[in-house]
Amino acid sequence: MSDCLFCRMVTGEIPADVVHETGRTFAFRDINPQAPTHVLVIPKDHHATAGLLVGADPQLLGEVVAAAHAVAMQEGLVTADGPEPGYRLVANTGPAAGQTVHHVHLHVLGGRDLGWPPG
Repeated sequence: MSDCLFCRMVTGEIPADVVHETGRTFAFRDINPQAPTHVLVIPKDHHATAGLLVGADPQLLGEVVAAAHAVAMQEGLVTADGPEPGYRLVANTGPAAGQTVHHVHLHVLGGRDLGWPPG
């Protein structure tokens, strides 16, 4: 989609601070980070929401989650031996949930104690 911000980042039309990339996924630092580590992970193909992606290509949704975990490992949020210190994955789906870019994406957040409830 030529008007989609994230699609334009994938094609290089808009610059992004890319931290991880596979043949079908793309991860870049958020321009308004909510934690010391805040990376967005997206499928390179345009899918507006998680529900639409799982309906069209459930394997790709798994690849997006795997890429998010790879980012967490790369950023030192987890190790191969265990889940310490940890990270949060967030997916906002739809306007009422706060999705502002309608291209499915996972937020990888970490680098500080995120606690619960979020805030």
